[in-house]
Amino acid sequence: MYRTDSRKAEEFICHEEILDTLDYAQAHCNDLAMVRSILEKAKACKGLTHREAAILLECRDAQMTEEIYQLARDIKQRLYGNRIVMFAPLYLSNYCVNSCTYCPYHIKNKHIARKKLTQEEIIKEVTALQDMGHKRLAIESGEDPLHNPIDYILESIRTIYSIKHKNGAIRRVNVNIAATTVENYRKLHEAGIGTYILFQETYHKENYEKLHPRGPKSDYAYHTEAMDRAMEGGIDDVGIGVLFGLNTYRYDFVGLLMHAEHLEATFGVGPHTISVPRICPADDIDTNDFENAVSDEVFQRIVAVIRLSVPYTGMIISTRESQRSREKVLELGISQISGGSRTSVGGYAESDLLEENSAQFDISDHRTLDEVVAWLLRLGYIPSFCTACYREGRTGDRFMSLVKTGQIANCCTPNALMTLQEYLEDYASPETRVLGDEMILRQMEEIPNPAIRRRALENLARIKKEGKRDFRF
Repeated sequence: MYRTDSRKAEEFICHEEILDTLDYAQAHCNDLAMVRSILEKAKACKGLTHREAAILLECRDAQMTEEIYQLARDIKQRLYGNRIVMFAPLYLSNYCVNSCTYCPYHIKNKHIARKKLTQEEIIKEVTALQDMGHKRLAIESGEDPLHNPIDYILESIRTIYSIKHKNGAIRRVNVNIAATTVENYRKLHEAGIGTYILFQETYHKENYEKLHPRGPKSDYAYHTEAMDRAMEGGIDDVGIGVLFGLNTYRYDFVGLLMHAEHLEATFGVGPHTISVPRICPADDIDTNDFENAVSDEVFQRIVAVIRLSVPYTGMIISTRESQRSREKVLELGISQISGGSRTSVGGYAESDLLEENSAQFDISDHRTLDEVVAWLLRLGYIPSFCTACYREGRTGDRFMSLVKTGQIANCCTPNALMTLQEYLEDYASPETRVLGDEMILRQMEEIPNPAIRRRALENLARIKKEGKRDFRF
C-alpha cells in the first residue's frame, strides 16, 4: 500500500504506514541510544525519515529534548544564519462554496461580511502594503468558481506586479488558493508567481472528510495530490502545511513529512516551505470544539523536529501566533514570518472599518511591520525583504542545490542587508533605523568573500546616497 513515489494520495500518505510509524515511535522513544544515533544523523543536514522524526517527537527525556532543541538551533543558524524573511497575506475574496467546519468562510456562515476586491481596491491594498515596506505577498482567496475564477486570480496578480508607488514594489507574489488543475497551475506559473501554497489541513482521510462535508474541497485525493499537479504545471516551489489541532498532532506530523518525502522522491525536490499554523478562534469558530489543540511545549517540539527532518525547507509562522510564541520558535527553525498582517478582505486600506469584519481568523500579534522589524533587530535577527532567488531563477532544484552546497550563503546575507537598507531608508521609524544601521554595520564585517563584501558595500552606499534600489546578487 505504501509507495513514496506513487501518484495516488492514499499510497504516498498511507494510513497503515502512519499508524505503524506511531507504534514504532512509542516502542523506541525511550531507547536513548537510538535517539542519539538519530541526532548524529541529523547533524549531517541530510534530513531524517518520517519514522526517525516520529521517535524524536515522542522522546520525553529531558536531556535528549535539550539536545534536540540545541541541534535545531545549530542547523537553523548554519543554513539560514540570522535572516528572517518578511511577508504579508493579502486576502482578495472570502466568497467560498466549501463547508469547512473550522473556517468562518464556510458557505453557511451568515455572520461574516462577504467581500471581493475589485482591481481598483487591490491597487489601494497593495499601495498600503508598499507604504508599510512589504515586498513579498501571499494572496489568499476562498474557493468559489463564480466569484473567484482563475481569471480573476491571474488579473489580480498582474495588477499587483504593475503597482509602483514611490520606492515601493511587490517583487514576489506567492499564491494560496484552492487545489486546481494542471492547466490552471501552468497559468499561475506563466503569471510569474513565487511559491504555490496549499495546506492539507489534516492527512487523516476519515477526519478530513468529516471536516469538509460538502464542496469541492471534500475530495481528499484531489486536494492531497494538488502539489503533484502544480509541479506538473511548471511550478518549482510549493509550500505545504497542516492546521495543527484539527487532528492528533502526531498523525499529521508524520503525514506532513511523508508528503515532503513523496515530493522529493517523485520530483527530485521537496517542499520549498512548510507552514505550521495552529487552530485559533475566528468569527463563529470556537477552538473549544477541537479536542486536539496543541500546547506551546508540543508546538516548539514540532518546529524543532521539522527543522532536523527537512533542514533545507523554509518554515513559516503567521500572526496567528503571539509575540511570545513566535519568539520561542524563531530560533528553533522558523525562517519566514508575517508582519503587520490583516486577515480581512480590504483590511489594509480600510483597517478602521471594524464593523465590516471579513477576517478568516483572529490575529494574536497585532504589531505594525515596523514594530516587528525593530523587535527582530533587538533579538539579533536580520529582517529580510529579499526576493532575489526567485527573480534570478534560483527556484526548485536549482535553489536546493545551491543551499545544499553552501553556495547560497554568498547571496543571502548581502541580499538581506541591502533590502533591509532599503526598508530603513524608505519606511523605518527613527528608532528602527538606528537599530538597523547597527545591524548592517556588524553583519557586513562577517561576509567572508571580500569581493562580495566590497560590492555589497558599494550598493549600500548607492541605496543611501543616490536613492538607488533593487540591487541583488
